[in-house]
Amino acid sequence: MQRACAAALLAGGETRLIDPGTAEDDQAAIAVIQALGASVKKLDDESLLISSHGINLNKHVTIHCGESGLSLRMFVPIAALIPNHIAVNGRGSLLNRPQHFFEEVLPQLHVEISSNHGFLPINLKGPLVPQTITIDGSLSSQFLTGLLMAYSGAGATDVSIHVNGLVSRPYIDLTLSVMEKFGLPVPNNSNYQLFTFKKSKALVKPAARSYEVEGDWSGAAFLLVAGALAGDITIEGINPASFQADRQILSLAGLAEIKITAFDNSLSIQASSVKAFEFDATDCPDLFPPLTTLAVFANGISRIKGVNRLTHKESNRGLALVKEFSKLGASVIIENDYLVIRGQDQITGGEVSSHHDHRIAMALAVAGLRAAHPVVIENAEAVGKSYPSFYSHLQSLGASVSLSSH
Repeated sequence: MQRACAAALLAGGETRLIDPGTAEDDQAAIAVIQALGASVKKLDDESLLISSHGINLNKHVTIHCGESGLSLRMFVPIAALIPNHIAVNGRGSLLNRPQHFFEEVLPQLHVEISSNHGFLPINLKGPLVPQTITIDGSLSSQFLTGLLMAYSGAGATDVSIHVNGLVSRPYIDLTLSVMEKFGLPVPNNSNYQLFTFKKSKALVKPAARSYEVEGDWSGAAFLLVAGALAGDITIEGINPASFQADRQILSLAGLAEIKITAFDNSLSIQASSVKAFEFDATDCPDLFPPLTTLAVFANGISRIKGVNRLTHKESNRGLALVKEFSKLGASVIIENDYLVIRGQDQITGGEVSSHHDHRIAMALAVAGLRAAHPVVIENAEAVGKSYPSFYSHLQSLGASVSLSSH
């Protein structure tokens, strides 16, 4: 959804977004493209119309990214195309996530930048001028997504982005796929180490286009785990052939002997006796929370690699998983770059905290399906960041869920 918003802004013309998201992160992306010059109109419950003449280059801009790391990292380079002052801010955990990358890279692209010692707020003055540069891709692929979008929007020609140690490669596949679908110039990708923009033929862009937003694999992963642990379910509107990184849970399902059937646009999951597993989540770190829940009830000891990717999420996600699952009577520890989980039939239940992290809240809620006593989650409303209907969907599966403001 957020990538589609950025592409619609840069490509210009009219875009009908079908099945747009309603999560807080999606709303943040809509607010940003409106600040950058696009108009957004709700057509009905299932579609939005985005109209754009490209970025408005003639005004000072303030953009607010909410708590969305992707919106921040993607839209900062795009906003830097403006030859004026741009103020960028956010809220919540985003204020604690380092943004030193921009201070290191954007000055090489002729962008003036200042920040709060590497944190938000950020102030910019463009315009960004594409150059051949080398960047560190080991912290997040989202920074590269922003640069690829901005270079494309600037009409980059005969320049390259060299990338060292890129993580979460599937997300770059997703970015390039969205760019192509919107008719934006797409660089040549040489083994995720070199992205080269060449002079391309003028693209004929349609006056109007339609783009259907895919179902979110990050959220669907929690429902898949719920089905495997507690009962048969079918998840509609999810594409098994998606470029989304979290689709990798399908390969894990085989390792863990989860009974799952994939169709063109849906998944069916049966309650399963889950086998312990070893899985590398380095390129799909958002799978750590649902996989932790799955492993807690697996037969044996499971190991999930990539804990070092979890430090700068909405929480220090690795430590949060250890702390909160331990409160529920589960055995979860960190060993070097691994989360190690000893499986058991049932957890005790109790009071836990989401750490204001949407994925921690969902992981704990699904774990509650196999608890001897209720699981009470502080700041459970954090799920609104990415999956506002999560609890109602969990209830529709037969779970007992009660929400309180206290």
